[in-house]
Amino acid sequence: MRKATREIALWLFLDKLRTYLRSTREYQRALSLAIRWSCDYFKAEEAAFAVLAADGSTAEIIFGSPRGATWDLDCMATFLRQQRADIPANVIMAPIDRRARLWSVLALRRAQAFQHPEDHHALRRIAKVISESIDLLDWRRAAEVRSQIDRKILEQLRPQDLFYQILHGLRSLTQYDHSSALLISDQSQNELEVVAEQVAWRKGKSQRIGMKLPLNDELRGLLQKNTLCGFDRHGDEWRGWLGKEFSRIAELLDYNRGAGAPSGDVRESAMLCAPLVTRDGVLGVIKVVARYPGLFGEYEASLVQRFVPVAAIAIQNSQSNVTLEAKMVEAERKHLLATLVRGVSHDVNNALGSVLPLVQQMVADVHSGRIEAITFSEDLEQVEKSMQTCRRIFGGMLAMAKDADQASPHGNVRRALDSTLAILKDRLDRQGICLEIQLLEVLPNIQVGQADLEQLLLNLATNAGDSMPQGGTLSITVENLGTKLAIVIRDTGVGIPPENMPRIHEAFFTTKHNGSGLGLSICRSIISNVHGEMKISSTPEVGTQVRLVLPIILDRAEC
Repeated sequence: MRKATREIALWLFLDKLRTYLRSTREYQRALSLAIRWSCDYFKAEEAAFAVLAADGSTAEIIFGSPRGATWDLDCMATFLRQQRADIPANVIMAPIDRRARLWSVLALRRAQAFQHPEDHHALRRIAKVISESIDLLDWRRAAEVRSQIDRKILEQLRPQDLFYQILHGLRSLTQYDHSSALLISDQSQNELEVVAEQVAWRKGKSQRIGMKLPLNDELRGLLQKNTLCGFDRHGDEWRGWLGKEFSRIAELLDYNRGAGAPSGDVRESAMLCAPLVTRDGVLGVIKVVARYPGLFGEYEASLVQRFVPVAAIAIQNSQSNVTLEAKMVEAERKHLLATLVRGVSHDVNNALGSVLPLVQQMVADVHSGRIEAITFSEDLEQVEKSMQTCRRIFGGMLAMAKDADQASPHGNVRRALDSTLAILKDRLDRQGICLEIQLLEVLPNIQVGQADLEQLLLNLATNAGDSMPQGGTLSITVENLGTKLAIVIRDTGVGIPPENMPRIHEAFFTTKHNGSGLGLSICRSIISNVHGEMKISSTPEVGTQVRLVLPIILDRAEC
């Protein structure tokens, strides 16, 4: 009768524990609840969860009550190795499974000895409920990560941002302790390039971005089999789960060895490699690495495998978006130049229109011998002024076209402003717009291509001019923020109505009669590519301010 009562009490306890653990969303909360309730059930004073250290040398307490309690870690490590452990009479232990293998040990300790054999059986049943609850938390976490990546795909992130979202998701799922990397193949599929890497064991940026690894026919053929591969390193040899032939992939991706490895790098000892294969061939490779052999199993491999299709689609979409965006930028640049040509044609016509009668009069004076030195000199000065106007306008436009062709990797603000104002100055003068320019003595180069920087300034200065048809003031100031440069463009124009402010960055939204609606959208895209900022504030009938914050290329400046 007593045994039946104990069984009913245990069954009720397990049902209550299972219900509460399933409603829990956080690991720490689940572990805390499991320990507290287990202590109450067994009338124990102390409890702890311990896992085997990554190198297998000893056990580590991951959660305990009370904090700071001392445990026999060697005994726990022996239990976790599934060896016979010498457990004291006042301690009971049970295994916690996670990810289809032994993960942790739950240990309880009290002043009196555990004398009933049913105690060990009861703790194992409690441990099974805890294991099921942790598996459920892992499943929920995997679903959340997948949902996050799906949302990021819909947001059409820039490729670099998307790459790191994918790697961050893999870390959340696999809990790797070394690193993960994404490598993309070139169009010829003759090499893989490291485009993103997240290092878990140290802070700081990866030193491998841009590294290129050659692909030969053998490696390309192995990757095209589209099979997730797992490897463990033993000494200097990689042993693959699928046989020796696939070890060539691990040797290719093991770039933390040899003379080229940075000092202090930790060697990779376990690796998962997931090829990204499309109908067009090998798109790239996802690599997930641990510091010790045996830390990855079929569970982690299945998580990564389920992650591969969405990653491949996301990368393909982002690359397509980049190509489309590049075409849009080029189209907008041509549209802007065409608009400018129509605008400056008035200035060019005025300049040339005043030159022609002057030249004709000067020729007539020469033929008739009625040359007056003072008048002739004044006429020549007017001709020179008109020619300088034409030269400045066409020189600015040619400079922009040249920079667009050369695709300079960095931008010089002074040169970009000179080109912009050379084109716009006469138009601004004609509209009665006063220019106020405040530049620093030394202007550092910024991490924006020269053509992109000129398009930024030309778009924004043109918008400012359009907002002041009856005249006003256009001011451009530059401020050095240390690692960044702030460019502020202000006008005293009509401003932007509050109802239009939320839409100003939308593609194709415009209030101009002949506008394309792409100008500000492309400006935002250019700035996003270099992780800069653009903030716009405006007050109707007062004016608009655009503040650009762009990263500086350190140790390089031009006056």
